Amino acid sequence: MNRLWGTRCYEIGPIDRADDCGAGWRNDLTPFLEQLGVVVLDPLNKPIDKSFEGIDARNKRNKFIEENKYDELSKEIKLLRNIDLRMVDLADFLVCYLDMNIHTVGTYEELFWANRSKKPILICMENGKKNTPHWIFGTIPHQHIFNNWQELKEYLIHVDQDENVEHYKRWTFFKYNEMLPKVPYRG
Repeated sequence: MNRLWGTRCYEIGPIDRADDCGAGWRNDLTPFLEQLGVVVLDPLNKPIDKSFEGIDARNKRNKFIEENKYDELSKEIKLLRNIDLRMVDLADFLVCYLDMNIHTVGTYEELFWANRSKKPILICMENGKKNTPHWIFGTIPHQHIFNNWQELKEYLIHVDQDENVEHYKRWTFFKYNEMLPKVPYRG
């Protein structure tokens, strides 16, 4: 069926407090998504020439804090936030990594921002589904919360390939190939 072909997925999860800035799980998941034909929106590799993430950017922002340069920090984070929330807007669905041992703020804003549009949000809970913050169970379908990456991937394959998919009032599939302009080649 290839329902996910041409869809866009935004990867959300802790960055500024994660040891690897959240690169590890994204680097592992992205090739899987790309094999399904999904366009991956990764905040560590923003599709724009402004506002970057990663260890160097984190060190720069920490230096702003050490030097009490809060205006500079605020300006940079506002731009970063704007770009990341725009990627939430562009996404057809989101994959979220949550680890209750890593404090995160932006991830929750992105999750709730996407929820307002009733986008599918698939959460991989590092600490297991049973440790999911209670508020999230009132926010998204519990069927979209997974104990590990394998469960999440199996669900995505089900959504992509199986004839009958329970949508949980979240999944909407557009026929992207039919939406492309029908312009003849003028070589």
